[in-house]
Amino acid sequence: MDYDKLLTLSSDLGYHLLLSGAEIYRVEESVQYLLTAYGVETGEVFAIPNCVIVSLTAPGQKPITRVRRVPSHGTDISRMEDLNALCRRLCAETPDLDRAAEVLAETVERPSHTPVAVELAAYVLLTSTFCLFFGGTARDAFCGGVCGLAVGLVLPFLTRLGSNLFFKAMVGGFCCGLLAAGLTDLGVGEHMDLIITGAIMAQAPGLVITNFMRDIMAGDMMSGLVKLAEALLTGAGIALGTGVALSLVNTMWGVL
Repeated sequence: MDYDKLLTLSSDLGYHLLLSGAEIYRVEESVQYLLTAYGVETGEVFAIPNCVIVSLTAPGQKPITRVRRVPSHGTDISRMEDLNALCRRLCAETPDLDRAAEVLAETVERPSHTPVAVELAAYVLLTSTFCLFFGGTARDAFCGGVCGLAVGLVLPFLTRLGSNLFFKAMVGGFCCGLLAAGLTDLGVGEHMDLIITGAIMAQAPGLVITNFMRDIMAGDMMSGLVKLAEALLTGAGIALGTGVALSLVNTMWGVL
């Protein structure tokens, strides 16, 4: 058994699970199952949203450890499902470590199952539906869908540029506020507040808050607090961006 290769394989699995947005308990259990399947009973795994640490002790050797830092990421459910299925397959079959590493690389390199057009349509449907849910009219829902489309176009672009979470939330809120005010002023929308409320729901950190509660209840206090801070930071960014947009619009209307 090449324990260095096993350590690399297990830490890479944990890294990509975190990168796909998996819960902390899922990451730690998956890596632990993989180590146990290959006969390592002394493996230890520690994960938080931006880091995973895997350590094991080989027979007759000193403990070896690998740390992987995870960059800013979102949630990719399909990738998470693929990695879960791969983990179960590796634990059941325990192939050669080189082959296991190849299969992991193939899984990670596989393109996303969701086309860009479907993602944009989801943004439009989500924001327009929330506008109706909060009491808006059909015209408000249309404007909310336009705002959602803008957010769906801007956020992936900022992600490719390497922008941080707060800046992305702020720009998304700014786009929603600016478009909602403009469309309402043009007479397309009727209730600017409802349009903005529905539009910003596309960025609301609902999943992050859910995972924060799950981690806290599971006893992963550090991970839970990190996710709570992420949710608060996202909310602050959305509020700041929207406020700046509305202030700018009010100033321009006052000048004109």
